[in-house]
Amino acid sequence: MIETDAVIIGAGPVGLYQAFQLGLLEIGAHIVDALPAPGGQCIELYPDKPIYDIPGIVQCSGRELAERLQAQVRPFNTAMHFGHLVAELATQPDGRFALTTSAGLVFNARSVFIAAGVGAFQPRALKVIGLDAFEGTQVLHQAPAAGTLSGQQVLVFGDDDVALSEAVALATSPRPQRPASVTLVHRRDAFSAAPDVVARLRAACDAQQMRFVAAQAVGVETNAGRLTSMLLIGVDGATFVQPADMVLALLGLSPKLGPIAHWGLAMAKRQLQVDTEQFQTNVPGIHAVGDINTYPGKRKLITCGFHEATLAAYGAAQRLRPGEPVLLQYTTTSPRLHKLLGV
Repeated sequence: MIETDAVIIGAGPVGLYQAFQLGLLEIGAHIVDALPAPGGQCIELYPDKPIYDIPGIVQCSGRELAERLQAQVRPFNTAMHFGHLVAELATQPDGRFALTTSAGLVFNARSVFIAAGVGAFQPRALKVIGLDAFEGTQVLHQAPAAGTLSGQQVLVFGDDDVALSEAVALATSPRPQRPASVTLVHRRDAFSAAPDVVARLRAACDAQQMRFVAAQAVGVETNAGRLTSMLLIGVDGATFVQPADMVLALLGLSPKLGPIAHWGLAMAKRQLQVDTEQFQTNVPGIHAVGDINTYPGKRKLITCGFHEATLAAYGAAQRLRPGEPVLLQYTTTSPRLHKLLGV
């Protein structure tokens, strides 16, 4: 069990800034996120699109914003745990909170900050009857380590940058590590991927390093408990069999509220209700900031989330240090803050 002052659920911009504000108040925190890296929606939905409404920054991409926020929180050495969905949250008799993640981490926290945006991003499933039996074994939602698919017949489903790039990378990998075959499957011969990524796919197909099939999956074939092939239906309506040792379902991510809905927190329209003094939920010690919360006048803007995180941090400090004044200090003049920030 990990003992900590605070657990922040979500490593998007608001979650990262929450860690920064807690750090200024010398409140130790751990960040937990279901995604494999920080950045939240900024990285998953618009990593390279410009953002124009961050104070003091005329323009930056989602990726750049995430990088800047990581650099800002770095002086506090905040522990970050990726690939962990917080599955359970329960209030303990002493007022602390027990949190358990899908990967087995257990926290005992004095406060919780839910910065989960529109929910935990989870892979979109390839909806074919019988395919879910092979999840995690022969059906994956991200490419495995190089060489692990050597000699296998691989089907890649998807049409975005990730799907096409992974398919081409597998098909053009060094020969000892290369799969026996790589086939990209999408319902039509048009993609959402960037033009240069599509061009690389076309080149690999022209060089006969891989194949593209315009089709949809409609069934599976198995033998001795293993997936052996998939049934596809082409644009002409004909059904055919495509051998498959491994299926990479790279269909992107979708946000789901998930376990948060079952934690006994007051909600309205799938958002957590909070006050506007400490951005605390109906459970003392559990705060909600960013797109996951709601209150009169709520606006779903990153800048509003930064404000919410600041007040939530000060509210938590008052609860964690009863009887002690929570002094407002400025990073421009405070020697204590300068020391914390390493400046």
